[in-house]
Amino acid sequence: MTGGKDAMPETIILTGASDGIGAAAARALVASGRELVIVGRSPSKTARIADELGADHFVADYSRLSDVRRLAADLLDRYPRIDVLANNAGGMFRSHEPTEDGHDPTIQLNYLAPFLLTNLLMDRLVSSDARVINTSSGSNLGARLDLAKLDSPARAYSNAKLAVVLFTRELARRGIRSAAFHPGVVATHFSRDLRMHVFYERVLGRFMIPPATGADTLVWLATTQPGVDWVSGEYYYKRQVGRVNRQAEDAGLARLLWDRSSSLLT
Repeated sequence: MTGGKDAMPETIILTGASDGIGAAAARALVASGRELVIVGRSPSKTARIADELGADHFVADYSRLSDVRRLAADLLDRYPRIDVLANNAGGMFRSHEPTEDGHDPTIQLNYLAPFLLTNLLMDRLVSSDARVINTSSGSNLGARLDLAKLDSPARAYSNAKLAVVLFTRELARRGIRSAAFHPGVVATHFSRDLRMHVFYERVLGRFMIPPATGADTLVWLATTQPGVDWVSGEYYYKRQVGRVNRQAEDAGLARLLWDRSSSLLT
C-alpha cells in the first residue's frame, strides 16, 4: 500500500480471477490491504471468490469483445481511480473456429481482449499513474509473429504471448508503467478444451507448480514500484528479468503491432 496513514488503499483490477493463479493472486492481494476488484468468466466461480474475499466483482467472457467493452464502461463508472490493471485472463483453445468478432479464439482471449480493455481504460490509467501487469508465458520463445497474419491459428498461443510482451514494451514506451511475466507451468484449468487439459495433466503434470507459486510474480509486480523494484517494460520470471523471443526486442515491431491491433478492433 502506498501513501500515508490516511491515504486510500490502492485499487487493483484483476482479470482471470475466478480460478488458478488469478484466484491465488486475489487472496494474496486482499491480504496485502489493497482494494481488489475481480473479473472472471464464470458467474458462479467469480461470485464465490468475491464472497470469500469481500471484493467487488464483474463477469466478462473475453471470447466476446462486447463483454470487454461493457466491462470497461462498468469499471470507469465505478472506480474514479485505478492503480493497477492486472491483465491475467487467458487460456488455450484446441478449436480455431473464429469468435463472433472474427478472430482466432486463442489470440482474442490472450491478447486482443486485454489490449482492448487497457486501451478503453487508458485515460483513467494515465490520470491514476497506474501500473499495468500482463500475464505472458515462456511459450513466447517459440513464436513467429507475422502482423499480416495476426489471427492465424498457427502458433496461436505462443504468438499471443509474444504479442503480450510487445504490448507491454510499447505501453512502457508510451509512458505507462508496465511489466509482463511468466507464471511457470501451473496446475490450473486454463484450457477450455477437455482433451488439451488432460494432455497437460498427464504429460506435464509432474512439472507443474501450485497456483500460489505461479501467482507470486504477479503479486510482487502489483504491490511494488517500477523504477525501484522492477523495470518498466520488462518481462519477468520468478521475480527476475526473463529471456524472451528475439522479436520482443524489436521496438518497431511493437509499434506496428499496436497499430495493427487497433485497426482490428475498430
